[in-house]
This record gives sequence, C-alpha cells and structure tokens, in this order.
Amino acid sequence: MAESESRALELKVGIFITVGILIFFIVAFSIGDVYLVRKGYNINVIFNFANGISESAPVRVAGVNVGQINKIDIFFDEEEKRTKVRLQAWIEDEKIKITKDSVAFINTLGLLGEKYLELFPGKDTEQFLVSGDQIIGHDPIPTELITEKVDNLADSANVIMTRLKDGEGTIGKLLVEEKVYDDLEAFVEDIKKHPWKLLHKSRDSK
Repeated sequence: MAESESRALELKVGIFITVGILIFFIVAFSIGDVYLVRKGYNINVIFNFANGISESAPVRVAGVNVGQINKIDIFFDEEEKRTKVRLQAWIEDEKIKITKDSVAFINTLGLLGEKYLELFPGKDTEQFLVSGDQIIGHDPIPTELITEKVDNLADSANVIMTRLKDGEGTIGKLLVEEKVYDDLEAFVEDIKKHPWKLLHKSRDSK
C-alpha cells in the first residue's frame, strides 16, 4: 500500500513540474513576442534601395501596425542585371487581407525616427496576397539626392535674381527701366478710367 501511495505521489509531482514548465515557457515566449503557434503569413517586398530599414522594423497597413520585418536579403536580379533588396514581412494575423495592387514604401516615424514598411491598400478587392507572394515596392529617395536638388534649386534662384537685378531679360528690363515701368503703369491706369478704348481699338482693327 505504501509503495502504491509513493508512486501516486511521484506521478502528481511529475505532472505538477511538467505543468509548471509549460506555464513558464508560455509566459517567456509571450513576453518576448514569440509565439508557439503563429497564425499569420509572410510576404516579400522588393526594393532597389532599402533606405536603412532593419530587421524587426514595424510593418503597417493603412497606418496600423500589423507585423514586422522578419528577414532582409540582398540578391542580384539576373533579368534586370542589378542588385536588389528583399524584405520578408510577417503579417501577424491571417485575417488581415492585403490587395495585390497595394503600394509598398519605406517610411520614417518623424524626421529622424524609426524606419518602417508601409503598405497602402489598393482598389482591386478581388485579389489578395497569400503567404510567399511578392510585390514591388516604391523606392525611397536618398536624403543626399534631396539635399542636392535643394542646393541646385537655390543656386538657380540666385542666378535668376541676379539676372533680374542686372536688368537681363524682358522682366528684368521692366524692373530696372523706370520709363518702361512708368509708361506701363500709365497705360493700365488709362484703361481703368476709359475701358471703352479697348472696344474702340478692336473695332478699328476690324
């Protein structure tokens, strides 16, 4: 009788320890955002330029967080003969439907914030992405190119202002020639007072 009671006690202790270990792992995985059963799917987004996005970056659909970047690969596209970047995006809920004509781009939280993948839903509600599908993303413009364009625009504006100041071009001459400006001002003022002159001239021209 004592032996059977001892075996029953050992069995209860074993079950208790097993349940405790399972609870520990479930809590640990939940805190670490790791799930034993993940009911979602992966999609791939191809870019020519990834703009500094990293693994674990958020994935948003219509501005709402729906997952994260699981993996980033650099590969050579033999067809286009150029190096590209493949982002593997994990969508955490299989109920989230993303149309195949969705627009994908890399965005930034604030001016210097975290990079994330934004998916803007398209209009084709007949076709949705499934696990393993691939779409082409819209490449972000490097900051260096934006800075260069702004500098070029500023230089062009300076050149135009200098030419106007020196009286170059028709507008420049109007700005610096007082007589031309005075004559134009007098003509406008006369037309305001006697608008019938415009009708009179057009009749004469006929």
